[in-house]
Amino acid sequence: MHSLCFLPPVFICSFMVAAPIFGYLGDRFNRKVILSCGIFFWSIVTLSSSFISKEYYWLFVLSRGLVGIGESSYSSISPTIIGDLFTNNSRTMMLSIFYLAIPLGSGLGYILGSGAKEAAGDWHWALRVSPLLGITAGALILLFVPEPKRGSADQGGRVKARSSWCCDMKALAKNRSYVCSSLASAAVSFATGAFGMWIPLYLYRAQVVQKTAEVCSKDICSSKDSLIFGAITVVTGLLGVAIGLAATRLCRQRTERADPLVCAVSMLGSAIFICLIFVVAKKSIVGAYVCIFIGETLLFLNWAITADILMFVVIPTRRATAVAFQSFTSHLLGDAGSPYLIGLQPCVINGPQ
Repeated sequence: MHSLCFLPPVFICSFMVAAPIFGYLGDRFNRKVILSCGIFFWSIVTLSSSFISKEYYWLFVLSRGLVGIGESSYSSISPTIIGDLFTNNSRTMMLSIFYLAIPLGSGLGYILGSGAKEAAGDWHWALRVSPLLGITAGALILLFVPEPKRGSADQGGRVKARSSWCCDMKALAKNRSYVCSSLASAAVSFATGAFGMWIPLYLYRAQVVQKTAEVCSKDICSSKDSLIFGAITVVTGLLGVAIGLAATRLCRQRTERADPLVCAVSMLGSAIFICLIFVVAKKSIVGAYVCIFIGETLLFLNWAITADILMFVVIPTRRATAVAFQSFTSHLLGDAGSPYLIGLQPCVINGPQ
């Protein structure tokens, strides 16, 4: 297996280990400060890792682990601040806007990273673009984002007193809505983890089989499929979150179970179109991209809805812990292993060998 294949699991494992810690801190200390420090830490480590030479590969692996720690602080705490600033449909809308960062950031990562790599002829430059944006975002959060009182948007600000960590975990384990939504998030994470790693390579190989592309033997191969996939991810992320927001608002007028029903229908539809990709790609790359577009739109439709469900079913004083352990479960059962379980072959960095 190529040594670079160890980088994703190192990042994900450190993310999983750190998430419960930040969840605990987020329920008890100033969330804005923790959030900003995590972003600064992530940005500095990412930028520094771009200057590590191949002789110090172990140091590069360590840096990826540290990046996971920084990102876990952000993902565990941010939704809880939004949850305390807004309620009902307003909270759904704001969480939807926030969760646009998942597909939007993923897609822009493909585009900016590939563009920087090809422009400089060196993949290190792909790690030097986002840290500058991260430092800017961290500074803006520290200076302008308020630190709301926990539960200020719920029940007129009257919430239960803070309980111990063990009590929090027992309550979450008995919360069936939370447990089921966490397992569903793991299923989505499983799909997106394998999707992002294998789809661009699969489409490239399909074109080689159709003789519309040549086998790449260079150190830096054309990233056309990654760029197209990234662009589709950006568009479908925006579209999916917008459709999810509209669908839940409409369905809430008819049933109290609108949120889980919308998530269930979207996941089922996404699974159908993702399976069709592997059938259609044998004859038409354009048709495969159409299936990717529809499948990703349906897949991203439930990101914000799942977070909104958590805000409704978990009390404010244990939401950061709940978000953290949902992230832990999603990665442990999802994208921590899905790329390798789906691929079942050596990791390929530059194309078919």
